[in-house]
Amino acid sequence: MAKRYRVTLTAEERDELDRMISHGKADARKLAHARVLLLADACEAGPGWSDAAISEAVRISVRTIERVRQRFVEDGLSAALLRKPSPRVYARKLDGAQEARLIALACSDPPVGKKRWTLRLLAEQMMALEIVADLSHETVRQVLGEKCAQAAPAEDVVHSAKAIGRVRLSHGGRARGLRPSSRSATPGGVPGRVEHAGDR
Repeated sequence: MAKRYRVTLTAEERDELDRMISHGKADARKLAHARVLLLADACEAGPGWSDAAISEAVRISVRTIERVRQRFVEDGLSAALLRKPSPRVYARKLDGAQEARLIALACSDPPVGKKRWTLRLLAEQMMALEIVADLSHETVRQVLGEKCAQAAPAEDVVHSAKAIGRVRLSHGGRARGLRPSSRSATPGGVPGRVEHAGDR
């Protein structure tokens, strides 16, 4: 059965796609879509591969290949190379008071049996406490991300050793309390003070 969205590239379009791939400076998705179009090209000089063969070669789903074909036929080359923007508009899920409760909850000790808060756990706890009727972990991520971006610089913040010990670092380990500052001391004397003969 003939494909509904048949890709036929002009010589100029093939040259543009070839240059893009050879330079390799575009993002990975754009380069993958360029390869899809070149392999799907059904003009006389094109390879005209099947979607299954393209999927195996480029390592993307057949559904994505179908969408690239459709956007090329309906909207042209530029549209086929880029992801179609989502038309969905997300309304703000939490008001100021609810955001404050979420931040306070994230800063508190996690529930018994849990080592740390996760986005899903925070969302579930907010609903369990009836602070909000419905809340997704994605909204939690967005709210906490916004508030962290507005936070004071790290050098202006003083953390307790207990709080520091609960922080999960990027390498997977936990931060530890700061070591006490080293202080010079002399036997029998005041720490940090050097006794002189005239003091005795």
